[in-house]
Amino acid sequence: MTRRREGERGSAAVELAMWTPVMGLFIVAIIFGGRVALGHQAVQAAAADAARAAAIARTASAARSAATTYAAATLANEGLACVTTNVAVDVSDFSKPVGTPGVVEATVVCDVAVGDLGLPGVPGTMRVEATMTSPLDTYRERKR
Repeated sequence: MTRRREGERGSAAVELAMWTPVMGLFIVAIIFGGRVALGHQAVQAAAADAARAAAIARTASAARSAATTYAAATLANEGLACVTTNVAVDVSDFSKPVGTPGVVEATVVCDVAVGDLGLPGVPGTMRVEATMTSPLDTYRERKR
């Protein structure tokens, strides 16, 4: 049978008290990284859906409207609640004549809330941005 020395009594409690905040910060940092990574994935999917929806529209104004609608729907389906969302669509290639290749470019910007984590040195929101392109059908009628 081993006996504990009297000088080591209570040392486990002290070590636990020292490591608890460090482990708590480590866990919060992992949650933060996961939230930002999921935000990047959701914004990339929203930008891809927005670009594709704009590319199959008949007119430039319909392309802008479809891109905004699809981006918002994709972000909602992904479960990403953005503090602010901005969808910018470049439909300048709609003015090109039929037979000329063109693309539509959609950029989605989302401010993801991370302030609730209480991680020191981290702002209340993180900006996540993604840009995707989708080709216009070369021989499809285009209206500006």
